Amino acid sequence: MDPPGGNPKIRSRPGSPRLYQRVVTLGGQVEFVLQGLLHPVWRDLYHLLLMMSWLGFIGLIVVLYLMVNALFALAYLAGGDCIANAQPGSFPDAFFFSVQTMATIGYGALYPQTGYANILVAIEALVGLLGVAMATGLMFARFSRPTARVLFSRVAIVTRLNHVPTLMFRAANQRGNQILEARLWVTLIREEMLPEGYTMRRIYDLNLTRSHTPFFALSWSAMHPIDPDSPLYHETPESLANSNAEILVTLTGTDETVSQSIHARQSYPVRNILWNYRFVDIFSRSPDGRQYINYTLFHDVEPLEEDR
Repeated sequence: MDPPGGNPKIRSRPGSPRLYQRVVTLGGQVEFVLQGLLHPVWRDLYHLLLMMSWLGFIGLIVVLYLMVNALFALAYLAGGDCIANAQPGSFPDAFFFSVQTMATIGYGALYPQTGYANILVAIEALVGLLGVAMATGLMFARFSRPTARVLFSRVAIVTRLNHVPTLMFRAANQRGNQILEARLWVTLIREEMLPEGYTMRRIYDLNLTRSHTPFFALSWSAMHPIDPDSPLYHETPESLANSNAEILVTLTGTDETVSQSIHARQSYPVRNILWNYRFVDIFSRSPDGRQYINYTLFHDVEPLEEDR
């Protein structure tokens, strides 16, 4: 299967390990389906409203808006002929009177003419005021959430550097600013059979030659030497596939523009780890001495010289 998110250009086709479900998606979300976990929505409603998609959030606001106005319209109809200039028993007239009341528009054609209607108008005006305040606050909270635009290479590779097998992947800051005090954590997640006869998912840290940088502005090639101290020592594509292994990457730092902490995640399942390849060079220099970075080659790899 091709790596998700598009195909990096590969000069020679690698072997195809067996497929399995990844732990973390390209968007950084956990793919496990949780069962048996009690999670009342009302206890964590604010978090849910912040985490849901924009389409779902706008859709929820629209549905609640229509439902509340429909309920108040039914309440007005229950009071009989309590709205001046409205047709008796007309739900559309009562509904649009509710819309005008909640939005404090007050065109003047429709107005309450009984004490019952005035009480409902006072209640609905308060509900509308609270609703606008809550919706505005949620919209601002969603817009102001710090986010990172970090591009990770679609594949990781195992190559040779200084005659040592090395796991490598690329990261790039897609914004024009800098990420201060950027730090990378790389972990190996795999399943292991215990002597007692059951399987446990184990997590191992993969040490990088450089795991942090004072500022992250352009690109970053992360490297983990596969030496005798590495959890990947003596591993092969087949052994990693048999243990359902996955490389999980987490990047954290401070966005210099908003001075807030940001983070980004990426994962590399076995099928996205290419052995005996190297990344295509993205740096070049023009005749006048200016340096260029070609991000169109960011995901491209080619086999090592000895494998051509």
